[in-house]
Amino acid sequence: MRNFDFSPLYRSSIGFDRMANLLDNLSRTEQAQPSYPPYNIELTGEDKYRITMAVAGFDSSEISIEVNQNLLRVSANKPNDAQEKTYLHQGIAARSFERKFQLADHVQVQSANYQNGLLHIDLQRIIPESMKPRSIPISVSASSPNLIHKNDAQAA
Repeated sequence: MRNFDFSPLYRSSIGFDRMANLLDNLSRTEQAQPSYPPYNIELTGEDKYRITMAVAGFDSSEISIEVNQNLLRVSANKPNDAQEKTYLHQGIAARSFERKFQLADHVQVQSANYQNGLLHIDLQRIIPESMKPRSIPISVSASSPNLIHKNDAQAA
């Protein structure tokens, strides 16, 4: 396991606090993030994404999806069976989980669908009109601009 010290970067960067926090959180979550349940992240179109999680054995009512400040949290609670069972082999994972995904700015959850043991979460990056690049027209004037000469400025 490697530890990275990003403090030299923080001294010379102004306004990149979010990026610094993201790097710190990434290094922490890589260590603490479990591998269950498995998931895919795919690009489905321009600025459209889909997270697919294998959550077989869970009912849709047991799964919770929350978004809070660019953090997508998917969790599920599996109630304990009241009956005691004796397993000769238990290979099917039926445990509670919590999986977190850090979303980029302006990425919104559009929908969630549970089908055949797979949870599909559709995301879309929607950039506000005020943040989109825009062209500024350049006007051409017929007359030359009025210049103030040094002598005129002293007279005034």
